[in-house]
Amino acid sequence: MAENKSPQQTLSAEERMARGSTWLTLGNVGSRLLGAIYVVPWFYWLGSDQYQANALFNMGYNFYALFLMISTAGIPAAFSKQTAHYNSLNEYATSRRLFKNALVVMAIFGAICSGVMYLMAPWLAKISGGGTELIPVIRSLSVAVLVIPCMSVMRGYFQGQHDMMPYAISQLAEQVARVFYMLLATFFIMKVGSGKYEEAVVQSTFAAFLGALASIALLLYYLQKNRVRMDYLVEHSANNIKLDTRELIVETIREAIPFIIIGTGITIFKIVDQVTFVRTMQGFTTYSAAQLQKLFSIFSANPDKLTMVVIGLATSMALTGLPLITEAKTLNKQKELSKLISNNLQLFAFVMFPATFGMMLLAYPLNTLFYAPSDLGSRVLIVACITGLFLGLYTMTSSMLQGMYENGSAIIFFAIGLLVKLIFQYPMIRVFEVYGPLYSTMIGFGVVVSLNLWKLYKVSRFDRVLTSRRVVLIFLMSLVMVVAAFITRQLLGLFLNTDSKLQSFVMVMGVAAVGAAVYIFMALKVRLADKLLGSAAAKIRRRLHLK
Repeated sequence: MAENKSPQQTLSAEERMARGSTWLTLGNVGSRLLGAIYVVPWFYWLGSDQYQANALFNMGYNFYALFLMISTAGIPAAFSKQTAHYNSLNEYATSRRLFKNALVVMAIFGAICSGVMYLMAPWLAKISGGGTELIPVIRSLSVAVLVIPCMSVMRGYFQGQHDMMPYAISQLAEQVARVFYMLLATFFIMKVGSGKYEEAVVQSTFAAFLGALASIALLLYYLQKNRVRMDYLVEHSANNIKLDTRELIVETIREAIPFIIIGTGITIFKIVDQVTFVRTMQGFTTYSAAQLQKLFSIFSANPDKLTMVVIGLATSMALTGLPLITEAKTLNKQKELSKLISNNLQLFAFVMFPATFGMMLLAYPLNTLFYAPSDLGSRVLIVACITGLFLGLYTMTSSMLQGMYENGSAIIFFAIGLLVKLIFQYPMIRVFEVYGPLYSTMIGFGVVVSLNLWKLYKVSRFDRVLTSRRVVLIFLMSLVMVVAAFITRQLLGLFLNTDSKLQSFVMVMGVAAVGAAVYIFMALKVRLADKLLGSAAAKIRRRLHLK
């Protein structure tokens, strides 16, 4: 009955997708922006040790990301999918029971994986070439693994309810708390205390634990705030499905296994780079260990802070689309499923193309602003931006396949892409050196994305002609935006020096403002934004008096 539905379910799938993506974009991209902006003072305070510190930080985080995904066992994403499935059948009582049991399971998983990560720290530091200074970094991050799995289940619960606001705001709270502590600790260590960059990195990584606590506190607040509404829905559940606790957990873990493999995909590729780059380069170059560590930072640690902001856009769309696609598949709404797939791909292009092209155009001033003036760093950032398009599309298309219960295909396609990455890794590094890992990643994920798109069409039969036509239109609009942004950059370049951080900031903000204004104007004028974002875009167009 209509009165038993949550407010989000009264909206159309497109409206829910647009609203959810908006909230998650604010949370995901906002938190990633904070994660990028902190680099400016952090990098400055670390002085001459900045590249070594950033490489050490990134090495620790790569292992942390892997253990975090294993500790959550893919259950938050699978849990969101299961919640959407049962809610679409008006089985809210089952969803709540699943939520409570998932919290218990995740607390156990978190404790086990945290302990294993702590004990394995010396071995992990050894195989990655990070040295003994990497051990305390890994161990400080193991504390966060203890609590983040439970936090992720709470986010998955809201995601499954199509309520993305608590999810998004918790991301911002997590990042604000994390960045505040790491900057405070780094300042006192480098400017007042011992001045040892290793200690600053350890405290910076420990900040992940404090950020998670802030996020959990906010999520608990929203759970309590929504309790009355959810109690009503639970009381009016259909209760036609009879599953005991063990069956619910087994079913969710079975759904979670593909999410482990797919969710760790980008991290696995990065760990391949981390383990192979230095060793490969040592075999045919005369670079010192410090020089190789700096090169690793230039192609991996440095661009990641910036490109992951853009990839966060794709992640937001993937997280929003997953429960909607599952719901359409569960209710056998083939037409709605087909439309969702097409709209998601168009929305990906609509957001990612201008963001990526804009970042490529501003590569040099961005690199100066966040790190230091560097021709090599800016050229590597351009390649990393292109690679980021493939990473984002992998995240989104794999998520859509999993939402359609095509888990097996998603895993096989990823395995093929990883094999391609491994095959190309050595020759790419040998030929292109610091660019090599990015090229092999691009090729590997390019294969995965091609296979994913083929499978998505085979299952959903989305309108390829319409989708392709709109993607081409978005590409052309992005090119027009780039031309306008390029002219602005050249004009500003007449009196701004992009070797200066402050003047680079002015350059970035000025070019970004012009580019965004031109792109938004075109999107509203041709009414493409109306088709992808629904009534919200139409309201903006009317307020701007655009016909």
